Amino acid sequence: MALIVMASTGQAFAHAALIKTDPADGAVLAQAPARFSLNFSEPVSPLVLTLVTPDGTPIPLTSFRLSDQTVEIDNPQTLKSGTHVLSWRVISADGHPVGGSLLFSIGAPSEPPAVSEAIDWPLRSAIWIGKVVLYAGLFLGIGGAFALAWLAGDGRAGQCFVAGTILCGLLAAPLSLGLQGLDALGAPLSHLAQPVVWRTGVGTSFGWTVLIALIALGLGLLSLAGPRAPARPLALAGLVGVGAALAASGHASAAEPQWLTRPLVFIHGVGIAFWAGALVPLGLALKRQAAGAVEFLRRFSWAIVPVVALLASAGIVLAVIQVQTPSALVDTAYGRLLLVKLALLVFLFTLAGVNRWKLTASAEAGATEVQRRLTRSVGVEVLIVLAIFGVAAGWRFTPPPRALAIAAAQPVSVHVHALQAMADLSITPGHAGPVAASMIIMSGDFGPLDAKEVTLVLSKPDSGIEPLKRAATRPGDGSWRVDNLIIPVSGRWTVRIDILISDFDMVKIEAPIDIRP
Repeated sequence: MALIVMASTGQAFAHAALIKTDPADGAVLAQAPARFSLNFSEPVSPLVLTLVTPDGTPIPLTSFRLSDQTVEIDNPQTLKSGTHVLSWRVISADGHPVGGSLLFSIGAPSEPPAVSEAIDWPLRSAIWIGKVVLYAGLFLGIGGAFALAWLAGDGRAGQCFVAGTILCGLLAAPLSLGLQGLDALGAPLSHLAQPVVWRTGVGTSFGWTVLIALIALGLGLLSLAGPRAPARPLALAGLVGVGAALAASGHASAAEPQWLTRPLVFIHGVGIAFWAGALVPLGLALKRQAAGAVEFLRRFSWAIVPVVALLASAGIVLAVIQVQTPSALVDTAYGRLLLVKLALLVFLFTLAGVNRWKLTASAEAGATEVQRRLTRSVGVEVLIVLAIFGVAAGWRFTPPPRALAIAAAQPVSVHVHALQAMADLSITPGHAGPVAASMIIMSGDFGPLDAKEVTLVLSKPDSGIEPLKRAATRPGDGSWRVDNLIIPVSGRWTVRIDILISDFDMVKIEAPIDIRP
């Protein structure tokens, strides 16, 4: 199962970004379009498509087609004049829902209908709690079962705790799938029992995570029920399932290159389960001075150093891939959560280091007071691990800086059309700052147009910015380019393209274009 998950390396950038729409956001059209088009930065699957008319009536849009990264949506009826809202909600490749709205007007703009984008805090809280409980089942439960089978010898201290966390995980896994469906559809908690919610949840990549997690939790529970000999392979398979479940979906596993990130997520998950899962059984064995507790401690202290080394190495590489720049640690919610997690990890590693190199030798020698101190220290480790679970569950709602950078780097495009000539203009990246513009010039009937000169003119009168004129060059691929262009501020600009057809004939076409911050 682990090999299958890691081999599934389809293209995925996480949190698809909307690149281009037709009609453009804010466009004023003479007549209603026959269809709508949404172009994203990666392939998506539509969940909810709705057209809200000027009087506030929502019209579900159920007829659509997928073409690579574009969603073509049929307009089911003739639209009246006024401002309409096209609301969309899609699922991206990493299993996370992405939504938004665009406004366009027929004839003349009117007061736009209200579209609620309020955060559903009860649902968000339920998703977070479900994540934390699922993490507890995977890491403390399955990891604990592995520790009892492979490290504890004949000792059974902590078995009830391990079984309890696994059972909690078995409840949280399917419930999290339903909550995923609610979040994908933008539905409230009261709709949890609806079949469409569960079908939607199963249809996301998180469905694979839940399936593998349920199998792993079942194997971990079975390993607790029988004698030691058959328990070992069951517990080992469950531990492998933890890594496979985490590698099946999520921000980190969806990052490129997936041949690297998915194995790293697998290693990271297995390492966490090995370390965190052994803490409670080991602490209880030492507290009760159970038979075999010292041998349990000796095996754990021998194995934990290479495990933590692999765990930390995988985590560092994944963090670098996700964050990319040091400034993102402060400027983004994902980075700030990572800083909190790193602070907790520094405390945890320091405490673990003291336990390993200061207390373990004396505890193995039978020093009762040192064993009690080590037990208390292990209890603090468990509390820190639970806090880390809470922080990690918060990443469910924060796109990583890597995904934000990909979205910011996407171009903005506009089609400028007149009777004599037309142009497809693309500005890359589509945000304020240094950019490059590319134009394909055509005749008014989409035929070739051999222009002598092309000039790009950008203006923003509402910000006091007079026209910026730049002559375009022709690199030889049929397009016209303007390099080393700087757009100083974001917002709606007016773009004009001056096309010199002959010495006595010039065509000027213009349209608005939105530049992101």
